[in-house]
Amino acid sequence: MQIRDGVNAKDFKHYTTERIRNDFLITDLFTKSEINMTYSNIDRIIAGSACPLEKPLRLEAGKEIGAEYFLERRELGVINIGGKGTVKVDDKKYQLESRDGLYVGMGAKEVSFESENSDGYAKFYLVSAPAHRTYPNVKININDAKPQHAGSLDNSNKRTIYKYVHPDVAKSCQLLMGMTLLEPKNVWNTMPCHTHARRMEVYLYFDMSEDDVVFHLMGEPDETRHIVVRNEQAVINPSWSIHSGVGTGNYTFIWGMIGENQTFSDMDDVCMKDLK
Repeated sequence: MQIRDGVNAKDFKHYTTERIRNDFLITDLFTKSEINMTYSNIDRIIAGSACPLEKPLRLEAGKEIGAEYFLERRELGVINIGGKGTVKVDDKKYQLESRDGLYVGMGAKEVSFESENSDGYAKFYLVSAPAHRTYPNVKININDAKPQHAGSLDNSNKRTIYKYVHPDVAKSCQLLMGMTLLEPKNVWNTMPCHTHARRMEVYLYFDMSEDDVVFHLMGEPDETRHIVVRNEQAVINPSWSIHSGVGTGNYTFIWGMIGENQTFSDMDDVCMKDLK
């Protein structure tokens, strides 16, 4: 498991491109036959992937979380972006098609991931947060997720925000998780932008061609920076930072948030005239 340190806004202003990428960009996701996890000291979020092929992969606790098993004091959100697969939670199996999600509550001792077909293998994206109580496990497909329409064709940001792990769909301690689908020929997300000082966020970008990139914007509204992000890479975003992006082509992204509250609309909007 990789460890990423936290950062304050004053120091971030002086970071080089290399330092920003090293501290905030997650590049080693969806390695075949491996579970890859990144632990951020920003609110202790864990983001990662499980990419099983011929045999199941078991989610293990490491020294980094100091627990007997991974979900001893944590909860987990899963969204499959690959082929059909199965998540086994203790004695129960959940079959996940592409775009299906799963919430797993604190206390599950055995969690493993398996692909139905190694040729069209599953790609499970994982986000985990510390938890203080147990909520029921819930399978969520995109039709069960709560949709919210945003943007317009005129602004190249027409999109649908699907809320998977959300109080209206699957209750959790502090994790919020969902997926945003941009309409064809739309390339902007979360613009006009905002911050939410009560919650940090991780973005996973995918459904991108090999030659396309997303310019992920972060930093304080009057001190913005960018990271060039490629297909199936993720960005860790502190709570004081904006989180927006524009692509050279169409894309999809998964967002995972943890922090002080679960009020999706609790945002501090940034006026376009104040961006720098």
